[in-house]
Amino acid sequence: MRSWIANLKSKLGRHLVAPILAIAMVGSFVTYDFVKAIPAKAAMAGPTATALDDSSVGALLSLDQAMETLAARVTPAIVNVTVTSRGKANMADGELPDGLQDSPFGQFFGQQFGQQFGRQMRPQQPRVEHGLGSGVIISPDGYIVTNNHVVDGATDVRVTMSDRRILPAKVVGTDPLTDLAVIKVDGKNLPNAPWGDSTKLHPGQTVLAFGNPFGFRFTVTRGIVSALNRPNPSSDDARKPGQFIQTDAAINPGNSGGPLVNARGEVVGINTFLISPSGSFSGMGFAIPTQIVRPTVEKLIQFGKVTHGYMGIGISDVTPENSRFFHMDSAAGAVVTQVEPDSPGAKAGLKVGDVITQLDGNEVSDAGALQVVVGQKNPGTTVHLQVMRDGKSVAVPVTLEAMGSRDKSGNEISEATHGKPRWGIGLGDITPDVRQQLQAPESLHGAVIQQVQPGSPADNAGLQSGDVI
Repeated sequence: MRSWIANLKSKLGRHLVAPILAIAMVGSFVTYDFVKAIPAKAAMAGPTATALDDSSVGALLSLDQAMETLAARVTPAIVNVTVTSRGKANMADGELPDGLQDSPFGQFFGQQFGQQFGRQMRPQQPRVEHGLGSGVIISPDGYIVTNNHVVDGATDVRVTMSDRRILPAKVVGTDPLTDLAVIKVDGKNLPNAPWGDSTKLHPGQTVLAFGNPFGFRFTVTRGIVSALNRPNPSSDDARKPGQFIQTDAAINPGNSGGPLVNARGEVVGINTFLISPSGSFSGMGFAIPTQIVRPTVEKLIQFGKVTHGYMGIGISDVTPENSRFFHMDSAAGAVVTQVEPDSPGAKAGLKVGDVITQLDGNEVSDAGALQVVVGQKNPGTTVHLQVMRDGKSVAVPVTLEAMGSRDKSGNEISEATHGKPRWGIGLGDITPDVRQQLQAPESLHGAVIQQVQPGSPADNAGLQSGDVI
């Protein structure tokens, strides 16, 4: 018997001892803490404390009940999006494997070695990649909104419903510029979430974020609107709209595509990204507002794609520092910092230094707001701008074109307002009006600094609006 046990122990001991030991150690720790916390001979000191009376915490209980009702209303409209896509093949026939092409080995033997012996190497197949995200059902017949980066390049899309059903989904349309996508499942009378108006949001209002962070399905977190009209500092594409809702409701990887809802259970945004030094939530999550989502989704459902209006100008905000320079009574409007040659803006006569104050009779609050409105217009539409030029208001009609694959740094917004500046300044010509304002002599030539972005290299160097280079 002992020899049999010894033999079994020698074969399995290494695999069994560690787990059993861990369990035993945990058990001993728990027992020790339990005995230490409540000695065997200790007597109860008195009656246990009672819970607070409902009347004293009625407001909190009502809030809890309201949040519970809200979560129960929205959760059935949330889906988990699982995506399969194919990555790039690593090695073609007769090609040196990755890592050898630029190595001394590859440089010495050259591609001839790969052609001669590559067929003997096992070719690497395209990688199959899997991704997880979230989405929200917006119609009873199965249209679902998510992020473009969730389904980009997908060969297979499946959604898990709140009742645990797994359904195949097809991609209806995507819009990389706004990072939005619409997918669809077959169904009738599906639970869905109503739209809300993001323009009515204010900092401090309660919002809830729904989604599947880290694959934990149907998670809800609560927070407030921290700020509005935030740019995306991680994007280097200046054409992308930057009017994000900032929230401290926890948004983590996997939340992408899920809804941000208000206290009425209305979708006011689509969760998109977070800012964190660790990659996990640190109190700063961002959602695309419905003022961008709704018109984009409607076009995706109708046409399968979105064609954005394009003016071909660089713009930035009017600041309190440069508002007087532009003869503005307040820091509102969008300063033209660049005009692309042969663009709609150039054809209409827009100039660097113009301040766009109105579009189709509506006030322009800042550059981001103008960018959103123009991007939602159809190509061929003529927009009527009111421009402040050299202290005078000028009407400028501009016929928009379709946004194509032009230089990313010059479309609709200047790099100075997009978080990744090179110099962080906007320049303009020295016009007679500017020369008079600066009290500059006729002999002075160069470019006048119209704006300086805070924190930019120019700002750090001490440059200011009104300086002449």
